[in-house]
Amino acid sequence: MIARLTGTLAEIGPDTLVLDVGGVGYLVHVSTRTLDAVGQVGGEVMLLTEMQVREDAMTLYGFKSAAEKASFHALTGVQGVGGRVALAILSTLGPDELGSAIANGDKAMIARANGVGPKLAARICNELAGKFEGFAGIPAAGANVAPKGGTAKDALSALANLGFKPAVAAKAVAAAQEEVGEDATLDALVRVALKKAAK
Repeated sequence: MIARLTGTLAEIGPDTLVLDVGGVGYLVHVSTRTLDAVGQVGGEVMLLTEMQVREDAMTLYGFKSAAEKASFHALTGVQGVGGRVALAILSTLGPDELGSAIANGDKAMIARANGVGPKLAARICNELAGKFEGFAGIPAAGANVAPKGGTAKDALSALANLGFKPAVAAKAVAAAQEEVGEDATLDALVRVALKKAAK
């Protein structure tokens, strides 16, 4: 699986970009927010990625932040939400706005996205209620200390990639940071956070 790509931005489309990585051009589907953040053609870009494989296609999706990737992953877990609909939602609402809309049951806010009707918006709110804690600007339930610093963000991403729910990952990283200190290395932080999350 391709988890991340770093390369030269070769082309920009309405909802895609082509990233040149060592002479190989990767077509990556992205939200308009990510498109706005990547800069000009010719610049170096790093994207977190998720590949979806179906019988008739392999599609690569790209994200500028771990919160956007986690939001995409959560959205595509809802029946009726494919990759393109998830990107449409994330083009309309940032991860923090989406998290707030879900927490508040604001179906109308989610239904603003192209391809999302009232029924699908309601299903997204119902199925993802409580699952957006720990990222997208919503504090994890039971986490007294929010993880701070770039190392903590990397640790959160590492735990999310290992399959831990955002709320569990945030709580574990915050607890690990209290134990080992904010200046701890990423390896040390992840090691302790994994022990906390496994309890």
